[in-house]
Amino acid sequence: MDDLLSIKAYASREAVPIMQDEGCDFICEYIKEHNCKNILEIGTAIGYSSIRFAKLSDDIHVTTIELDIDRHIKAVENFKACGLENRITAIHDDALTCPLEGKFDLIFIDAAKAQYIKFFEKYKANLAPDGVMISDNLSFHGMVDDLSLTHNYSTKKLVKKIQKYAEFLRTNEEFETTFYEIGDRITVSKRK
Repeated sequence: MDDLLSIKAYASREAVPIMQDEGCDFICEYIKEHNCKNILEIGTAIGYSSIRFAKLSDDIHVTTIELDIDRHIKAVENFKACGLENRITAIHDDALTCPLEGKFDLIFIDAAKAQYIKFFEKYKANLAPDGVMISDNLSFHGMVDDLSLTHNYSTKKLVKKIQKYAEFLRTNEEFETTFYEIGDRITVSKRK
């Protein structure tokens, strides 16, 4: 647990976004309840959530993709410090173009928010038959529901893309999605 506290302290100090505890706790409970063993994470940052997932059981393997080289390097250091380098595969690549084979019980999308639809479409082929796709940050600090919370043009543009993703999930004919008001809003999508 000390490792996780030091990772959280580093994230706070260096302004690296990591998942809120409430949301991460929810996903960890989901992993335990549904016996998820093979997990794909899109957006490693410095490895906080990957470590939390892998620590749930020795049977869990996490594959995680990160584009930013500095964050990738720090994540690999954190995985080694936690003794999890054999159960977490860290890939430095662009998740939009990364060739990836295999099936996953759970695919967690927590990367470039503007690319969520593309991530979803690309990786749904890697989802095990009973697997789920979980996405974080669907509230984006409340701005998705109230765009007036920001006056920054770039942020408004990003929020509109998150709104578009939420609508994509609501109207998707292949997947049924549940929205949870947990953390910064989490969605769980399952094939119909």
